[in-house]
Amino acid sequence: MMRFAVLGAIEARRDGQTLPLGGPKQRALLAFLLLHANQPVSRDRLIEALWGDRPPARADASLDSYVSRLRKLLGAERLLREPSGYVLKVDPEALDLDRFERLVSDARFDEALALWRGPALADILFEPFAIEAAQELEERRLLALEQRIEAELESGAGAELVPELERLVREHPFRERLTAQLMLAQYRAGRHADALATMQGVRHRLSVELGLEPGPPLVALECRILEHD
Repeated sequence: MMRFAVLGAIEARRDGQTLPLGGPKQRALLAFLLLHANQPVSRDRLIEALWGDRPPARADASLDSYVSRLRKLLGAERLLREPSGYVLKVDPEALDLDRFERLVSDARFDEALALWRGPALADILFEPFAIEAAQELEERRLLALEQRIEAELESGAGAELVPELERLVREHPFRERLTAQLMLAQYRAGRHADALATMQGVRHRLSVELGLEPGPPLVALECRILEHD
C-alpha cells in the first residue's frame, strides 16, 4: 500500500513506512508528478518545472537519473514511461490532496483540513514550479476553511468563532468573505460597534493599498448591521 502527501512536506509511505526521497530536485520531481497524477507529463515540462526557463546543460541526464531513482524507490510499474511522457500511477485515495478534495465535496471540512501538516510543498518551495503550485493549494485550503466557517454560521454559531476569524482576517486582510464572516460573528456576539469597525478597517485597507471599494455583499452586510437586521 503506497500513500503520498503534498499537503505539507513531500512524503511517500509504503505500508506505513516513510521512504527516503532523496534531495530537493528528486523530491520536487515526485511532487510535480503527484500534482499531475495518472497523467502523462512530457520531459520538457518536467525540466521546466525543475530548472525553470534556463536549465543547465546536463538537465536531460539529471532528469534521467532522478527518474531512475524514483522508479527503484516506488516501483517500475508505478512510474511509467509512455510516448507522451512519464506517468505516475496513484491509486484512488492514496494522495492526501485527493482525500482532501473528496472530504470537502462531502462537506466534511474538519477532516479535510486536518490533512494539512503545514504549508503545501513545504520542503521544496524554492523549486521553480513550487511557489505557484503551493499558492494554488493554499487557495483550496482557504476556500475549505471559509466553507467550514460558513456552515457553522448557518447553524447559528457566532461568538465562539470571533477569535479564530480575527486571526484569519489579520493573516488574509483582503479576503472579503472572511471579513464578512467576522462581522457577522461579532454582531451575533453583541459586538455591533466592533463589526462596523471591522468594515471601516477593510474599507480603508482596500482604498489605500489597492484603490478599491468593498464588494456589494460586504456593503449589504454593513447596511444590515446598521439596521440591526
